[in-house]
Amino acid sequence: MDIFISSAFGYSRKKKEKEMKISAAVVAAAFSLAFSFILVNFTGQCDAALQQGFYKGKCNSQDVEAIVASVVKRRFNDKPRVAAGLIRLFFHDCFVNGCDASILLDGDSSEKTAPPNLSVSGYDVIDEAKGLLEEACAGVVSCADIIAIAARDAVQLSGGGRYEVQTGRRDGSVSLASNVDLPSPRFSVSQSADAFAKKGIGLTDMVLLLGGHTIGFTNCSLFRDRLYNFDNTGKPDPTMDPLLVMKLRLICPRNSPADRTPVSLDQNLASTFIVDNSFYKQIRLGRGILQIDQALALDPLTNNTVASLANGNDFLARFGQAMVKLGAVDVLTDSQGEIRESCHLKNKPRSTFLFG
Repeated sequence: MDIFISSAFGYSRKKKEKEMKISAAVVAAAFSLAFSFILVNFTGQCDAALQQGFYKGKCNSQDVEAIVASVVKRRFNDKPRVAAGLIRLFFHDCFVNGCDASILLDGDSSEKTAPPNLSVSGYDVIDEAKGLLEEACAGVVSCADIIAIAARDAVQLSGGGRYEVQTGRRDGSVSLASNVDLPSPRFSVSQSADAFAKKGIGLTDMVLLLGGHTIGFTNCSLFRDRLYNFDNTGKPDPTMDPLLVMKLRLICPRNSPADRTPVSLDQNLASTFIVDNSFYKQIRLGRGILQIDQALALDPLTNNTVASLANGNDFLARFGQAMVKLGAVDVLTDSQGEIRESCHLKNKPRSTFLFG
């Protein structure tokens, strides 16, 4: 889940002569309250050019977000796993070059071709929504915004509540596999924290964003070593529940070359397709699938946050805020970037005519 981007929020007070005097203590309290309000509503890390309702009145009276939502809802009703794919697509896009839809571009050496992105899905959902929006208002809505809106809709449809998406992003034109440097599922908490920090994402928000694994799936190749030969010990990872080790060995044989069976990252199977705090409860029981997930519950840097999320009732609100922060990473706005005609193709250069 890019450089930290902060908005400069002005704070002005107009003095009115002959009105009641306000004490310094009251002023300080008012400023503190106003600043807290800003942090809660804008999550403290939003690009100044992004805004809620950016497309209002810009798409021939059509509701841009409703058009995207209609596509996501239909796809979700047909296949609930599409929600996890769209959230992952959002993360993989924003973590490389910022949230600029560069992951969508085709090419022999584009981001799509990088090993971590070979299993990314949801491209067809974005393409369908883009097609409908081009019919409604050609050249207006960016692919980057469609990804952000679709991810929010995926969260909402999965029971995660609705958070407001800020829009106004433009699309990038650079997409290189060599730029893809995503945090590994085998990272330690410190390594993962360093990777997120480079994108301006703090430790708590990292834990929240990894909570997206509540509806995630993975393949055996990413955790088989934890079942058979953790850290070259010839034994399973001692932090994994032994009963879970036995279960997963049936799904993931030691020498099987195939990874055909998806494994839920939230081992409360009643919650497989639900965005909730069950993921945190499971990793506290030693039932994390990926090494980084289990480490969150054990490392002193993050275990208190995990415990708070597992036992509290504020995960949904905080997860939405973290997604908004992620969506503001290294965005292109205003005159930067472009609005692609097709999400997977760069716009063709305009012809230049010389007269003389």
